[in-house]
Amino acid sequence: MTKKVHIIGGGLAGSEAAWQLAQAGIEVRLSEMRGVDMTPAHHTDSLAELVCSNSFRSDDADNNAVGLLHAEMRALDSLILSAADAHRVPAGSALAVDREGFASKVTERILDHPRIELVRERVDSLPASDPAIVATGPLTAASLAQAIGAATGSDALAFFDAIAPIVYFDSIDMSVAWKASRWDKGDGQDYINCPLDKDQYLAFHSALLEAEKTEFREWEKDTPYFEGCMPIEVMAERGVDTLRYGPMKPVGLDDPRTGRWPYAVVQLRQDNALGTLWNMVGFQTKLKHAEQVRLFRTIPGLERAEFARLGGLHRNTFINSPRLLDQTLRLKRAPHIRFAGQITGCEGYVESAAVGLLAGRFWAAELAGRPIVPPPLSTALGALLGHVTGGADAQTYQPMNVNFGLFPPIEGRVRKAERKALYAARAREALKAWQASL
Repeated sequence: MTKKVHIIGGGLAGSEAAWQLAQAGIEVRLSEMRGVDMTPAHHTDSLAELVCSNSFRSDDADNNAVGLLHAEMRALDSLILSAADAHRVPAGSALAVDREGFASKVTERILDHPRIELVRERVDSLPASDPAIVATGPLTAASLAQAIGAATGSDALAFFDAIAPIVYFDSIDMSVAWKASRWDKGDGQDYINCPLDKDQYLAFHSALLEAEKTEFREWEKDTPYFEGCMPIEVMAERGVDTLRYGPMKPVGLDDPRTGRWPYAVVQLRQDNALGTLWNMVGFQTKLKHAEQVRLFRTIPGLERAEFARLGGLHRNTFINSPRLLDQTLRLKRAPHIRFAGQITGCEGYVESAAVGLLAGRFWAAELAGRPIVPPPLSTALGALLGHVTGGADAQTYQPMNVNFGLFPPIEGRVRKAERKALYAARAREALKAWQASL
């Protein structure tokens, strides 16, 4: 009988899982509902469409956990990292992509693979017995979410995920704004910075508190926010200086007109390869669209801003993975089903794809009759997997980005300044040994 795995969901995790399986010689049926039904956040039917930021965050593999995760995924033939590298745009030490080019590349490679069948269909129930991966992400269709709830015996948890506005470059006043990276990292030209003095900042903060917000739908009420993607108006409610220590932090940015740091700053990051679109970094919001235009045009340099996309907010759902999944991402109650991506409670594009990579590799090993050997906890992949499948407290489980706090501590006394580099060096050696053992 032909070995075949049914993957539900063509986002970053589902696409990565399909690629890993197909490369291992396993036939894949990849079901993606976009093209039949759309979600509240997507705009296209491309696979792996990025609906929030276009950044995969830091690419520094020596001092940053997500950068280390990038390196490990590249070493394991990641489709997502390959497509990201092919459509990279300037972002200092971060890995940011042209979102359309990136999604098109992923879609093209999936369609061209002889062992992957892409089917545009909405799946309303879980497979009864055949090998499957559920990678439907944060916007799982209601019918399938109900089926998952029935299979897990518990309700899905939910929180809000937010989308930042995108501005046309030629509408930005570059006589006021300037290009620079914080502390001149990268080539020093990777961000556009709009400076605010104290009075301008206080006026902006006050207007933000008074601006009209979009009403939540009934099913969205009482849903907690994820701290890593907090709407700016919610941050503003926490205190007058909260934004100045968050997305409007001026530290390390010298205004060329004064030679000093401004009181606050709004940063924009390049969003496409042409440099015609720039997103407002950290400016996720639930403000009404007309209020966004009015308020954001009070920011110096954005007085005549034209918006390619305004901000928005949508609900995100995930399962209680530490309680429900085993160490190889199988659903304990139905081990023919693995889960992958954000629905497991990992947070972030790269983390989502990484869990998809692991789910695909675990199925490939199982179907080939090989032992399933999870990556060591000392690697970024292993630390993330460990958090999802049992490292976190099931009673208080919340989405988490990969970070060095998930790694086993370095033994012995280590200077703080050396700790991250030691984590990275240990992880590289552990990954090599793990790969050699497979």
